[in-house]
Amino acid sequence: MLLWSLLVIFAPVDGKSDWLTLVAPSAVFEGDRIDLTCQKKNDRWKVKRVSYYKDGEELQFSSKLSNCSIQRAVLSDSGTYHCAVSPVWSIFPFQKEKTSRSVRIEVQELFPRPVLTVSPFRAIEGNPVTLTCETKLSPQRSDAQLRFCFFRDGRALGSGWSSSPELRVPAMWSGDSGSYWCEAETVTPSVRKQSLQSQIHVRRVPVSNVSLEMRVPRGQVIEGRNLVLLCSVTEGTGNITFSWHREATGTSVGKKTQRSLSGELEVPAVQERDAGRYYCRADNGHGPIQSKVLSILVRIPASRPILSITAPRAQAVEGDVVELRCEVQRGSPPILYRFYHEDVPLGNSSAPSGGGASFNLSLTAEHSGNYSCEADNGLGAQRSEVVPLSLSGTRSYREEYVTDRALGLLGVPACVGAALLFYCRFHKTSGRHSVTNALRDVPSANSQASTPSNPSPAIEDLQPDYVNVDPGDGDVVYSFVCSIQLPEDSENTRRTILENKDPHVIYSGVKEM
Repeated sequence: MLLWSLLVIFAPVDGKSDWLTLVAPSAVFEGDRIDLTCQKKNDRWKVKRVSYYKDGEELQFSSKLSNCSIQRAVLSDSGTYHCAVSPVWSIFPFQKEKTSRSVRIEVQELFPRPVLTVSPFRAIEGNPVTLTCETKLSPQRSDAQLRFCFFRDGRALGSGWSSSPELRVPAMWSGDSGSYWCEAETVTPSVRKQSLQSQIHVRRVPVSNVSLEMRVPRGQVIEGRNLVLLCSVTEGTGNITFSWHREATGTSVGKKTQRSLSGELEVPAVQERDAGRYYCRADNGHGPIQSKVLSILVRIPASRPILSITAPRAQAVEGDVVELRCEVQRGSPPILYRFYHEDVPLGNSSAPSGGGASFNLSLTAEHSGNYSCEADNGLGAQRSEVVPLSLSGTRSYREEYVTDRALGLLGVPACVGAALLFYCRFHKTSGRHSVTNALRDVPSANSQASTPSNPSPAIEDLQPDYVNVDPGDGDVVYSFVCSIQLPEDSENTRRTILENKDPHVIYSGVKEM
């Protein structure tokens, strides 16, 4: 009876039974902790060995009942698990290791492997690009937090890990070409996955439509002031090399490389020699493109003018006509000259082609004083230094006539011409008698004024050099010109002529050439 009872108790031990139970979680996701527990129903049994198995392979064993843990589950941890217990001793030879029933564990994906997308698909140099790391949490774990990071050639981009699945690059350049990928991970539990790598090639756009222009105040290039030459392109990406050239020599006058659609060359103080024709070139690696030629004209401000006054004599007198001449040494035309007397404007004169200009002034008693002039070519007026002018009085009566004692003393032949114009009802014969009467007492060149024995030659004996008589019977215009050699007392002779002159006759004295 005792033997039968023992057989009843131990007979089922050779197969799988409920004597051992493997306790495992019902739902497992990536990153979860898996705890496996092997439980026996009869605590009176002493165990010699406890083993855990996955898909028939032993994972862990110990000499006492203990748990088997997988700290962070991965998809490859999915499989069939069971445990087995060996007793410490056995009184029956047929007693074997006890084995639990198998439990199937499926590790579910927390989120799929991310996919990196690039927008736009073809990256153009200089344009923005958006990188997106696309993935989605399992609905059963939607409360988990994801964060993302983007990489290029092994280096993290931006600020590193972020909760945003997008990274916007403001401008992509040719140097940004390379291998890109992204990674996504959960904060708790920590599950990280990486996308496949994508090759991004940033395409460079060649430069086109190169132009050259100048930037100057009021559109004029003025000597001594700054000049900016702007070389620009309408298209072109990456580093662009701008160079400026003088057409006459082809030599470069400046060069600059930068990531910009335009470059500036500054000439700090323009000189007259900088005038000429220029062009620029732009190149971003596809070959230089040249602009049209730009002509630069350098305008020169008027220098301080010099005023000179030219009079007919060393000491100007009333009635003289003087020439005021104002002239600059340098200055771009046209130049407007203004003339001043004691800062009061007298008039102005223009020099369209440059050089100087003159202003004629008939002097009166009020014209003594200081004179100046001003030159203005639109780039700033310049005033000359003051030039004084003083008058010595009016011209003497003697200076109204050509006969001059000094000329007689020097032996210069003189001619007294009497141009007799008759107008007002006088016949030509009477007109001639008036002239002859005036000249009757004029001594000849060979007579002595102090010797009465040498009488003057009769006027009838003088032969006129020029006679012009209006043959009409009306009013007569009569011209009578003759020449005589004045004696030493030429002043007495002229006085005699003037005392005997006819009031209807106009007398004039001229020098003989």
